[in-house]
Amino acid sequence: MKLEGFEGAGEGVEIEDTFAEAFPIKVARVLVTAVNERWALEAAREATGFGTSVIMCPAEAGIDRIASPEETPDGRPGVYVMFCTFGYKALDEQLLARIGQCVLTCPTTAVFNGLTKEESEKEFNTGFKLKFFGDGFETEEELGGRAVARVPIMGGEFVVEKNLGAKAGVAGGNFFILAKDQLSALTAAENAVSEIRQQVEGTITPFTGGVVASGSKPGSQKYKFMHATINEKYCPTLKEKVAETDLPAEVNGVFEVVINGVSEEAVKAAMKAGIKAAVKVPGVVKITAGNFGGKLGKYQIRLHEVLE
Repeated sequence: MKLEGFEGAGEGVEIEDTFAEAFPIKVARVLVTAVNERWALEAAREATGFGTSVIMCPAEAGIDRIASPEETPDGRPGVYVMFCTFGYKALDEQLLARIGQCVLTCPTTAVFNGLTKEESEKEFNTGFKLKFFGDGFETEEELGGRAVARVPIMGGEFVVEKNLGAKAGVAGGNFFILAKDQLSALTAAENAVSEIRQQVEGTITPFTGGVVASGSKPGSQKYKFMHATINEKYCPTLKEKVAETDLPAEVNGVFEVVINGVSEEAVKAAMKAGIKAAVKVPGVVKITAGNFGGKLGKYQIRLHEVLE
């Protein structure tokens, strides 16, 4: 299959008939607001740090999208962020730690539930717990129909909704961008991430800048103590050393985009948007995806079906 008719896509980019292997995850979606977009983003970036992969990070986390003042409970600029863990207990702990240490401490911020009551399958009393930082000076009230706590702090007040919602989601949706050179592959990945963030709500690309430079495989061929190691079949510098390389001769740049979402449908929509943005970049040769024969996760998201 080739995608034709995209400006800058040359003679078309091959879309391999394969699937991305994704897995279940628990997801919390949170809205952070501040006096301006700069400080909302500062808090969002700090709170979602060290959140690339559950291989070693305590959570996968990232920025979903920017929120305009017209759509936030306090009428200020905001940023939707998402946190993902394998279980609700770990998610509860991560919300308390990340909001308490990274958002409460950031100037002018407030925190609200980013899921509706209907969407939420679980609620955590994160805001209720954080109010005790107020040492008895905290107050409770309703703001836009939401139960919030107001905590007096040196910078003014920290406002936090008492309960934050979570639900079952999907993690590990992905696609690989194979290009003639590293810069073309990186530009395509950057464009893909930008398109996903602008067009598809309820998803994140949790790796640094949304782009994965070191896509991995489970386990190791050589080291029993390693849980994950390089995906050597897609390393350009190993094309001549790995007999079963999956890289065409002209490919010298490979990057991966990983997507987590509140649902399988959201992940599929993000993959579609990202791939269509990536293939417009000159030098992109092929789009494929990472899977391990169904050993990693129960979701098999086929590229051809996503692009129909």
